[in-house]
Amino acid sequence: TGKCYHTFRGHSAEIVCLSFNPQSTLLATGSMDTTAKLWDLEKGEEVATLKGHSAEIIALSFNTTGDRIITGSFDHTVAVWDVGTGREQNLLIKMPTNNNATGKYELSSNAVPRLCVQLWDAVTGTHIATLAGHSKEVLDVCFDYAGQRIATASADGSARVYNAGTKQCIAKLEGHEDEISKVS
Repeated sequence: TGKCYHTFRGHSAEIVCLSFNPQSTLLATGSMDTTAKLWDLEKGEEVATLKGHSAEIIALSFNTTGDRIITGSFDHTVAVWDVGTGREQNLLIKMPTNNNATGKYELSSNAVPRLCVQLWDAVTGTHIATLAGHSKEVLDVCFDYAGQRIATASADGSARVYNAGTKQCIAKLEGHEDEISKVS
């Protein structure tokens, strides 16, 4: 119908990223104002403000159960938050941004150069693997809904799919003439 159900207001700067929880009951927004907010989609109200980053939040993602959210910031930190309380559970410091999470894993593209993706344990902060293969900057990463595959998008005009268990590239998708900026 194209009907607008709610307009969410509360950030003091631009919203640069957003994500729905798996149940489609909450919307998370990340902003240049250094905060993330959780919004109740039924009521159209703010549920929580996640404060702790010292720079813009540029990426966020719910885990597969929707009880945690991970935020990535230009302050070079990744924070894990409890959705129920809005409290920070774990701060993974000095990790690059462009993050995506599912279950217990966290993805981040390398800072300089961003030719590969680092896989981290989101609970302990332990580095698990490096996913390599692109010839230019990795611009986006994501897990599939089951957490079994990882997709990457690159400025080299290709996308790659990795097996999350073996960390091996299982598909190289080519055909674009220019960069691929998003993958889902």
